[in-house]
Amino acid sequence: MREYRLIWMALMALAVAIGVTTPSHAITGIVRVTVAKAGLIVGAGGGKGVLTYRHRNYPFTVQGLSLGLTAGASINKLVGRADYINELGDFSGSYSMVGGGAAVVGGVSGVQLKNDKGVIITLQGPKAGLEVSANITAVVITLDQSHSTPN
Repeated sequence: MREYRLIWMALMALAVAIGVTTPSHAITGIVRVTVAKAGLIVGAGGGKGVLTYRHRNYPFTVQGLSLGLTAGASINKLVGRADYINELGDFSGSYSMVGGGAAVVGGVSGVQLKNDKGVIITLQGPKAGLEVSANITAVVITLDQSHSTPN
């Protein structure tokens, strides 16, 4: 009888340990986006991209506004990832970032954005154009779930 009790207690401890160490269900998606940006003091930009999430491609649009030191124009083709997506709807919304960068005819651009649902988008890639910036940026991403395609 004592052996059964020890086995039962060991199984219960194992079940509790497994329940405590269950990983988050958040998934990482792959992001590809092209954004055109121009401005002097206040900058504006927009573009299109694709989120690859759970073996499907979802198109989205990007609209942004920056305030601060912004001068010039650039085209950014960025690739990266979107972390901490619990459900597809978490990707859409308003994102913010603080950063700076420069491109003279060509260069490398990098950005990290975060929304209020906890999704963090990290992007990098080549930048073409002439732009110097050190600003606060707000970005709105609108996901088009009706036009998804298999990956």
